[in-house]
Amino acid sequence: MKRNKPPFRADHVGSLLRPAALKEARARHERGEIDAEALKAIEDHQIEAAIRKQEEIGLKSISDGEYRRAFWNYDFLGVIDGVEAYLGERKIKFQGVNPRPMMLRVVGKLGGYKPHPMIEHFQFVQAHTKATPKMTIPSPSSLHFRYGRDAVPESIYPCMDDFYRDLGAGYRKAVRAFADAGCRYLQLDEVNFTYLCDPALRKAVAARGEDPETLPATYATLINAAVSDVPADMTIAMHLCRGNFRSTFVASGGYEPVAEILFNSINVNTYFMEYDTERAGGFEPLRFVPKGKMVVLGIVTSKSGQLESKDDLKRRIDEAAKFVDLDQLALSPQCGFASTEEGNLLTEEEQWAKLARVVEVAEEVWAGHNTAVVPAKAGTQ
Repeated sequence: MKRNKPPFRADHVGSLLRPAALKEARARHERGEIDAEALKAIEDHQIEAAIRKQEEIGLKSISDGEYRRAFWNYDFLGVIDGVEAYLGERKIKFQGVNPRPMMLRVVGKLGGYKPHPMIEHFQFVQAHTKATPKMTIPSPSSLHFRYGRDAVPESIYPCMDDFYRDLGAGYRKAVRAFADAGCRYLQLDEVNFTYLCDPALRKAVAARGEDPETLPATYATLINAAVSDVPADMTIAMHLCRGNFRSTFVASGGYEPVAEILFNSINVNTYFMEYDTERAGGFEPLRFVPKGKMVVLGIVTSKSGQLESKDDLKRRIDEAAKFVDLDQLALSPQCGFASTEEGNLLTEEEQWAKLARVVEVAEEVWAGHNTAVVPAKAGTQ
């Protein structure tokens, strides 16, 4: 059951705690004490160190830790054609401390494409590792769910169907650009399907005049448009979580309300799934996973430094395997360690210990088996 292509038996979501030297450099840049070139040099150095550490631990997928980003979705969406990032009141709150009030809104027609700066971010990792470089971007649904119609002026899009069509077209061009740059492992960070599993958030969606029963199908069509022009050898993954800021969360609820659409109507290969607490419910929704698709079990938490025992992790893998074949499973932390530059409440040493534990357990669970799974190609079901 060893795998030589993504997702790997031991994998990770992508973001890493920002080292102190990087945080200091970013603060100095914001104060005008160093220029962008000097900041980039420090980022380059820190990313190279993070790449080496991931390789030393034994990870086969390598990210830049999202070290050049401040906030996981605004940095990407805020620079695409027709979108603006701004400060405003947050529509969706975390269960505890909240991030600064960054917002997004549509200011022009979508669907165009200009070279995204994160293409260069991917290429830097690609040039500095012999393993598989992994790129993460927010799901296109992130431009809608948090704000609804408030983010999409009727003067620009009288019909929401046209908004979804143009957003999907613009994302398709962006995803293809990553593929053309050599990316073969791209992850869409999709929290909104899990938010639609939370009764309180479903009520909030209904209160603003939208139907939480139909949004999953709308988002599935949008995501399928976004990944409709990728090479056959490109792995498209989807990461699902319930919010991740300073070890807090937004949503609760198992995957059952969205499971059938999630696994059978969306043309992605792989699902990174939060399963580190009871908030995510049980493994029963995995019964909908079709043959040929992979589920990466996020049963190692990134929200605290306590190291999970190998026996507990193996027991939970066994539980999940009652609903989907073991050869369709892999292991990872449930989320990134720093979806924003602030990071979660654990140390770098604890972070690396957790990633090392993922590698260790994966080797013990899947080593010695030679059954291979041929993953479903993006664009197919």
